Amino acid sequence: MSSSAAASAWRRSLRGALLRGSPWRASAPAPAGARQASRTVSAVAAPIKVPPPPRKGRLLTGAMIGLAIAGGAYVSTTDEATFCGWLFKSTELVNPLFALLDAEFAHRLAVSAAAHGFVPREKRPDPPVLGIEVWGRNFTNPIGLAAGFDKNAEAVEGLLGLGFGFVEVGSVTPQPQEGNPKPRIFRLKEHGAVVNRCGFNSEGIVVVAKRLGAQHGKRKMEETSSSSDVKQGGKAGPGILGVNLGKNKTSEDAGADYVQGVHSLSQYADYLVINVSSPNTPGLRQLQGRKQLKELVKKVQDARDEMQWAEDGPPPLLVKVAPDLSKQDLEDIAAVALASKLDGLIISNTTISRPPPADAHPLAQEAGGLSGKPLFDLSTQVLRDMYIRTGGKVTLIGCGGVTSGEDAYKKIRSGATLVQLYTALAYGGPALIPRIKAELAECLERDGFKSVQEAVGADFKPLKA
Repeated sequence: MSSSAAASAWRRSLRGALLRGSPWRASAPAPAGARQASRTVSAVAAPIKVPPPPRKGRLLTGAMIGLAIAGGAYVSTTDEATFCGWLFKSTELVNPLFALLDAEFAHRLAVSAAAHGFVPREKRPDPPVLGIEVWGRNFTNPIGLAAGFDKNAEAVEGLLGLGFGFVEVGSVTPQPQEGNPKPRIFRLKEHGAVVNRCGFNSEGIVVVAKRLGAQHGKRKMEETSSSSDVKQGGKAGPGILGVNLGKNKTSEDAGADYVQGVHSLSQYADYLVINVSSPNTPGLRQLQGRKQLKELVKKVQDARDEMQWAEDGPPPLLVKVAPDLSKQDLEDIAAVALASKLDGLIISNTTISRPPPADAHPLAQEAGGLSGKPLFDLSTQVLRDMYIRTGGKVTLIGCGGVTSGEDAYKKIRSGATLVQLYTALAYGGPALIPRIKAELAECLERDGFKSVQEAVGADFKPLKA
């Protein structure tokens, strides 16, 4: 094959992979039953005209191809670590192009790129100071990707490969559902924020279980063929995998929905999350009340514990809560977490409030939850309150507004053992991840901490004594 023909084939392959799952992809063939049922209709239906990708999409694809070609030339002249750093740095050239696209299409494009390996892969080891053991699992670093990015577990391997210490997929609902009408994602670029009202759009448990099962099987085969007796990472490979469970919008029995998620997905998860805090599913946040939450947690714990587990035991169970909580709400949740011996809390989800300066933005009036920089102070204050109310006895994951290593460090000093981000990745791209880890390591070393664990809750010396 000539070089021009090879280049042409590569461009077709790359564009097809990146646009998979986009509005411009032709529909997949229907099952036999569906074809039979619709034969009469299809006989008279006009052929569907699929519009070409937008010009901005073609520019983005071209830019990624250019980087791939340049990288191929560069890698032959440098060592792996240097090349890895260059590759992450080069994504800063591509990421601004995503901002030119519709927000949800850009998100789909990013997930597809990660799923098909068109993202950099971190080859450099994390600084030892970032390592931490939580729930008997070894995290090479405490920085994770929050739920909402990879809702359907399409890109777990690629996302872990970016260098996250852990990745959380979902929220996954028992039955597939479309979520709320589009448009439902709005960028507040000037404030590094996003408002979304997606409403648990999910392909459902069956599809996600199939994907995670295939990945789990691949992981087991790699462990079997490996000469090393040391297991690296979690059930999904390098890095730890969390699975976030949600309920269907029309479900009348939330407990049954979460139990179904446990039965179908827990065997593939290093930890499980009950999401009772999305503002986009009617009635969901009411499950954060003391009585409701206590009953729900017990029901889900019982479902998990009645399953048969290997010697490493069942996955830890966490609850994700909202930042819009009263003092009584915080007290109730802390009491349930302690009494139920909950493995952890994620603090927090998006907010229905509009903290300044984002409140002045025209799109701030859109219904939905706000994430990003303006959420940092609110979510961190709730984190601090919960750390105090639980006496530091419950593992907390700090989430909301993290854009730098200094932000992550503040979350850790405020009581977080682990830290998650999402919106910052949408704006900063893959280059953000190694930068945050390097900055966090500098913060720890600057203040004399030899590990992340030493810094957890450092702002509350009496609790740590």
